[in-house]
Parts: sequence; structure tokens; C-alpha cells
Amino acid sequence: MIRLPPLNTLRCFEAAARHGSFNRAAQELHVTPSAVSHQIKALEEHLGVELFRRAKRKVVLTPAGESYVVPVQDAFALLERATTDIQASQQISTLKLAVAPAFLTRWLMPRMESFQQQYPDIEIEIASATGMIDFAASDIDMAVYYGTGQWQGVEKHFLRPIRLAPVCSPKLIRRDVPIEKPEDMRFYPLLHVSKRRDEWHDWLAQNDLDPTVFRRGLMFSSGSLTAGAAVQGLGIALADAELVQAELEAGSLIKLFDTQLATNRSFYLVYEKRRPVTAAMAAFREWIMAQMQPDESAAS
Repeated sequence: MIRLPPLNTLRCFEAAARHGSFNRAAQELHVTPSAVSHQIKALEEHLGVELFRRAKRKVVLTPAGESYVVPVQDAFALLERATTDIQASQQISTLKLAVAPAFLTRWLMPRMESFQQQYPDIEIEIASATGMIDFAASDIDMAVYYGTGQWQGVEKHFLRPIRLAPVCSPKLIRRDVPIEKPEDMRFYPLLHVSKRRDEWHDWLAQNDLDPTVFRRGLMFSSGSLTAGAAVQGLGIALADAELVQAELEAGSLIKLFDTQLATNRSFYLVYEKRRPVTAAMAAFREWIMAQMQPDESAAS
């Protein structure tokens, strides 16, 4: 039987090949660069071939290294899948989610009872997250991102677009200054999201209105906060009706006009690209995609 190389030498080789750097491989594996170099030298001696050409700031695979790295990566992927399958076969599956705050509080939480009823054996842990997740350095399984979908290193599934319309508290509107047409909003402050200042400009321009004649109100860090400020009567916010459905049904917010601004930002379900999908991950993906279909049908 052929004597296989030690597993640690293969782990170092695969990481260094993927990163093109002993230093970055060392950071991923939580060892020193010299330890990575030592392990790869041991692997080269075991195989009797040179796997890398060393340059000043990077390493490049030799032809032998290029042919060897593919089956090594396939073998690690097979081991990951087998490990995941064993873990997923346990009676209680776990799922750790990181979710954009507005989507978490205004869309996901009101529907989580449905998921729990459908999958009572899945234990789910949810965290609020505003930025991208470093899946390799965390125990997060999946995340819901908000943006344009231009992210590297993740599998992404489109969930729903954002369609913005003006909303406000009914107590904001004065009797002597009613809001009957879009230009009437110039008498009231417009609430803005600091990182998305173009939204009000685009909505007004879409309705043939001059943005410069409208009052700029308070600025907030998220759409969830602008919606909350609108409930308090601080101004008019642009919001997706689906995300403020509870406030609209309760009457604490009213939609002023049906004209919507279709943005280039949407919600996506994402997870690490090379990660095997567990049974819990597959169940949540199937559930959330099914939940999106009625929403999109209603919006069409």
C-alpha cells in the first residue's frame, strides 16, 4: 500500500496553493509562515517533486503542483461533505444565521413561527449583522445580505428587491397643509439614510420633481431607523411596504403614494462558496424561497 503524505502537509499545501502565499496560508491555519514552509518542504521531499516556485512576495505552483492541487482539494471537499453529512444526521440540526437588521426585525421575525412549525427539529440561532461575514473565521452558516449582489467567495440566492414609496405618520400631516400630490411633500422634512442619499433624489426625479426645493430632514444609518422616525412623526421616509407592513396595518404609518422607486439593491441569502450545504441550511433555503413567492406575486 502506498504511504500517503501526512495530513498537515496536505493542508498547508492546499491553503498555500489557494492563497498563492505562505503568509496568508499561515494566517488561515493559525501557524507561522515558517511552519507552513517546513510542511511543504516535507511534502515535496515525500513526493520527490517541487510543488512551488518561490518568488519574493508570492509562491507559484509548478506544473506538478498544479496537477496535484486539484485532487487534493477534491479530497478535502469530500472529507468536508462526509463530516457535514455525519453532523446533519444527528436528531437535532443547528443553523446559525446573520441577518441584515431591517430584514431581521421587519420581515424574518414575524415569520419565524412558520419555520419552527415546519422544522421543529432545527435549532436556529440568529444574529443581527450590518456588514459582510467572514465565513472562514466565524461559525455562521448562512447570512442575509442587503446590496447589489456583487460579493466574492459566496453562493448567493436572490430573495427580493427593494421597492420604496413615501410613508409617514398620519399625525405629521397638518390640516392646513395636506399632502394630496407629491409636490406637497416639500412642506415637510424628508428623512434620509446616510449611505443611500440618492434614494430621495431618484424618487423625486422619477416623479418630475426638483429635489432642491424639498426640505432635508434628519439622517439615519439605516432604513429601519428612518421608518421608526417616521412613526414618531419626525418626517417622511422612503420605505418598502413589505418591511413596514405591521406599521401600515396598525395605522401608525400611511403610504402617501403608490409610485415606487425600484432600486438596484436587494436582499440575498448567502453562504460560503465551497461550503457543503447541511440539511438545516437546505431546509432554511427552501423555506425562505417559498416564503418569498407570495410576496413577489403580491408585488407584481
